Amino acid sequence: MTRWTLSIPDDTDLAVRSFLARRGGKKGDLSKFATEAMRREMLRQTICDLQARNADLNEHDAEELAQEAVTWARATRP
Repeated sequence: MTRWTLSIPDDTDLAVRSFLARRGGKKGDLSKFATEAMRREMLRQTICDLQARNADLNEHDAEELAQEAVTWARATRP
């Protein structure tokens, strides 16, 4: 486990802690919440990057690439 020191605006801190409290938050929930939020944001940005990179790909070519990836993944699975 790594410990971070972050600077968060007071209003954001209050909003997040209030949100977690309304859901019956316990010790450690703030760290879990932050971890999940960062993972979701990294996934969102990755998806946006992929969509931008593949914006000129037509549907047929995209389907072919997806099928190749699925075939490869199934062949290399133990």
